[in-house]
Amino acid sequence: MKVVSLVPSITEALFDLGLTENEVIGRTKFCIHPEEKVKNVAIIGGTKNINIDKIKALQPDVILANKEENVKEQVEALMQDFKVIVTNVENIEDNYYLLKNLGKIFNKEEKAQSFNLKIYDVLNQAKIDSPIKVAYLIWKNPYMTIGSDTFIHKILTEIGFENIFKDKKRYPEIQVEDLAEAELIMLSSEPFPFKEKHIEELREFYPDKKIMIVDGEAFSWYGTHIAKCGDYFKGLISEVESISF
Repeated sequence: MKVVSLVPSITEALFDLGLTENEVIGRTKFCIHPEEKVKNVAIIGGTKNINIDKIKALQPDVILANKEENVKEQVEALMQDFKVIVTNVENIEDNYYLLKNLGKIFNKEEKAQSFNLKIYDVLNQAKIDSPIKVAYLIWKNPYMTIGSDTFIHKILTEIGFENIFKDKKRYPEIQVEDLAEAELIMLSSEPFPFKEKHIEELREFYPDKKIMIVDGEAFSWYGTHIAKCGDYFKGLISEVESISF
């Protein structure tokens, strides 16, 4: 079965489940894992600007899209000519069924179940002793954070952090003043590429707060990715717990 993936984390999951470059025949430019395999797969644009003509030329049997990451009109245009499966992953249960369904579609059920068990194991072993109030920033100019109906929020909560913007939805814009309640400010490495200089900018407002760069993929890439983040989460929690709040 030939598949085009319009979702970076799903592309990674397909290869993790055992598909090859002969089966995954199209991907977005943001589908970067696993590097040694995706480099051989045709790029069909970005997640928000899909090249429909390139996809038509590839003639896939199925296209995998996502409600949040892809543009509705573009996905609907593809549906006129192809079988398109639109995923929607907002929590760990959704992720479980995503992998279960991918396993069923591509006859990789055993591998999918193995990853699901590993994900639950990773999240069960990575727990903060007592909740820490955190602000997780995904964008700058304007600053944007995450609400309670996002996958990132669910991962934060699973490992023991308390999102101070849990009363918000999706990805709200905020002001620097809104970060006052946070004990810890996390700056995600993606989609905005926060760097050390951005920590220094926030320190001008909050010299005593702990501010750190975190791996955005570990918190936002659903599919199989979380199964590989056990050591990262443990290290992060250990670093956070060594701080006096």
